[in-house]
Amino acid sequence: MTDKSVPPPNCPEAFRVTNLVPMVHVVDVDRSVEFYTLLGFSCISRFSGHDGVTNWADVTSERAEIMFARASEPIDPGQQAVIFYHYCPDVMALRMHLLSKGLADGGIPPGEYKPDEPLGSMPQTNAVFRPTFPFYMPEGEIRIHDPDGYCILVGQLKK
Repeated sequence: MTDKSVPPPNCPEAFRVTNLVPMVHVVDVDRSVEFYTLLGFSCISRFSGHDGVTNWADVTSERAEIMFARASEPIDPGQQAVIFYHYCPDVMALRMHLLSKGLADGGIPPGEYKPDEPLGSMPQTNAVFRPTFPFYMPEGEIRIHDPDGYCILVGQLKK
């Protein structure tokens, strides 16, 4: 959605940035590509070094795109300060699909603890959590942790 009341950027159109693709450092690029195929992404480009190890890949799904680059050090899931927000037509069906493909059931998402429900040990990677229904996404939203612990939120588009 474009807000027509917002003034144009203070940058000439001839060299204005018009697209953004996040590039994420991951421990194992091939593992990340395989994980994101569960969300509907396809690998469109890949680069491997002389040792045969994949150093970089680009995945896409319709208008969504992410690049993965091999990290030079281990990834600390607790230090990830980015959230990837995606949209899909049916978050409950996506959650069931991910569970059927072996992702752990993360239970109650972090920050959603209810006193009358037990708080289990939260998997930090390869997990999908119970749906929530925040005010900004009343149709539902799920949280997913990828193999490196990055947080993916998926909001359901209105039916």
